[in-house]
Amino acid sequence: MTDQLRLMAVHAHPDDESSKGAATMAKYVSEGVDVLVVTCTGGERGSILNPKLQGDPYIEENIHEVRRKEMDEAREILGVKQEWLGFVDSGLPEGDPLPPLPEGCFALEDVGKAAGELVRKIRAFRPQVITTYDENGGYPHPDHIMTHKITMVAFEGAADTGMYPEDEFGPAFQPLKLYYNQGFNRPRTETLHQALLDRGLESPYGDWLKRWAESGHKERTLTTHVPCADFFEIRDKALIAHATQIDPDGGWFRIPMEIQKEVWPTEEYELAKSLVDTSLPEDDLFAGIRDNA
Repeated sequence: MTDQLRLMAVHAHPDDESSKGAATMAKYVSEGVDVLVVTCTGGERGSILNPKLQGDPYIEENIHEVRRKEMDEAREILGVKQEWLGFVDSGLPEGDPLPPLPEGCFALEDVGKAAGELVRKIRAFRPQVITTYDENGGYPHPDHIMTHKITMVAFEGAADTGMYPEDEFGPAFQPLKLYYNQGFNRPRTETLHQALLDRGLESPYGDWLKRWAESGHKERTLTTHVPCADFFEIRDKALIAHATQIDPDGGWFRIPMEIQKEVWPTEEYELAKSLVDTSLPEDDLFAGIRDNA
């Protein structure tokens, strides 16, 4: 019955879909699940993070077009569908005090109005399951936090014809489960860190764990561990497709693949809303849905 199963992943920028839950999506695609990535912004204000491409005048002048092409390549690698929500990247404000957000950016949009654009996508695609970020955005980028806000409104609003009339937004539909991506979690980080040390290898996570300890990092509830180690290579290939954002020789790829697969072969999620009965912990985003599809 997997031809009836549909998963929507709502992300802030092109490249987020490849760094958060990509192996899970590739796994479900391989099983015949229909997977749609909704990208809220074009990533226009994203910095060029790959040192090999910094200073390239064409990329700097055409970053929007470049990032769209990168998204197309990553989409093909993952085997998913992808659509743009059409909002403008807010950028990541830096400084003390922080500068104001740029006029017209995604994070300054009216939440209800912006959520309406996502309602259109949900009603058209009709996903049983939606994934997005928690209330902190995964990390406090204004676009990630806004993505959380509009997804929470749209999850309920897709079924609310009073708030979003059918003649304007399409026939009502109620998704059944909503998850937060929690792939960057402490248990995973600690396990990989220790696995590297046990093998006499250098770990990139020491300072990361120290900062977490010093900041009083709040632990999230990991409800769902999706086994997807067979798709880690696809995940990494999709991530590398976002060449302006990812250095293929950088920290993302310092953990040997065989160690990742051996000691932490899953991607993690936090079940935020469910309208079906399910037993926690889960190993399937469609738990409680699959048998009734």
